[in-house]
Amino acid sequence: MPGPSPGGSPEREAGTGRRPREPGRGRRVRFHLPHTAIALPSVHEEERPFYRRLEALAAPGPGGFGPLFTADGWSDLTEDRLLRKRVVRDGQGGPRPGPGQEVSVKVLGALEDGGLVERDPRLTFVPGHGDVVQALELGVPTMQPGEVSFFLAAFPYGYGRSGREPDVPPEAPLLFEVTLLEVRDDPDKQTLPPATRLRLGSQRRERGNFHFTRGDFAAALRSYRLALRALDGPVAAPPGPEEEEELREQRVKCFNNCAAAELKLQRPDEALAACEAALSISPDNGRALLRRGQLLAQQGRDAEATAVLRRALELDPANKVIHAELSQLVKRRSPAALVAPQEPHHDPMPTPSPGTLAPPAAEGTA
Repeated sequence: MPGPSPGGSPEREAGTGRRPREPGRGRRVRFHLPHTAIALPSVHEEERPFYRRLEALAAPGPGGFGPLFTADGWSDLTEDRLLRKRVVRDGQGGPRPGPGQEVSVKVLGALEDGGLVERDPRLTFVPGHGDVVQALELGVPTMQPGEVSFFLAAFPYGYGRSGREPDVPPEAPLLFEVTLLEVRDDPDKQTLPPATRLRLGSQRRERGNFHFTRGDFAAALRSYRLALRALDGPVAAPPGPEEEEELREQRVKCFNNCAAAELKLQRPDEALAACEAALSISPDNGRALLRRGQLLAQQGRDAEATAVLRRALELDPANKVIHAELSQLVKRRSPAALVAPQEPHHDPMPTPSPGTLAPPAAEGTA
């Protein structure tokens, strides 16, 4: 029985990727036309103006946000009219964010029933890096510092067909209220404290995991590479021992995740290079050793694969996947698998025709 594929899932922190509902998120807000009245859920004080402005829109009724996609007073940010903007408060006249610049925004986001699914008093990202949903990627660069705007996003510009468990249903439109707080130069080129570099790297890697779980492996790979760029940037002061160790661990995770994404994109050579980069930082990293051994076996480099997998087994003797891989390699390299069966002398061996099975040495590859 062949061993598992060297693909697998990206590395993630325990407990990430899901955002539980907070108090007030599960409350329903009912819209009544022609008069609109919204019963405010139990929310933080700073959210009350958001719900009042949401009530003032007076459009979400039985059709949810549907009427807003054709309502006046909105500007279309995309040709398909599925991402729209409405200015709530003008900015201070400063320049809009440029390519590569980092922004900090305050974000509130609601479903059609008024359930709050996004609340971040200071979300920091670089538009174009894939760290946030498309509504913010495309919408924030149209803003000026100090501006407050609504962004109405159909599901392609939100959380897609799948939604986001447990709080965003599949194909759900969203309404974001965004305040542009600050615009700064590209953080990757700045001299930053090690803690800031760790935050940027973790944020981008987790975004890559989000893309990976949705099957967008190219976007995941881009996020992992951006995470590495953030981790490798100049630091304002030498990191302490704990920060140095965490930077090292984050780099290893990013390289392992790059390898997983490259495999999904059918690029085994690039995946092998990513494994070797991870092992150059942490020679005894079990995930990188296993995947490298599997890839070497796929390339027919059995002796190298066996040595790598035996080292992985020394580190994790109970790992059944490593045992299976080594078993396949042993069977493939045994004399019985390498010597063709002898035919009787009176019955000459026929010449193989096109389309016959590959020789035994090629069997059992992962």
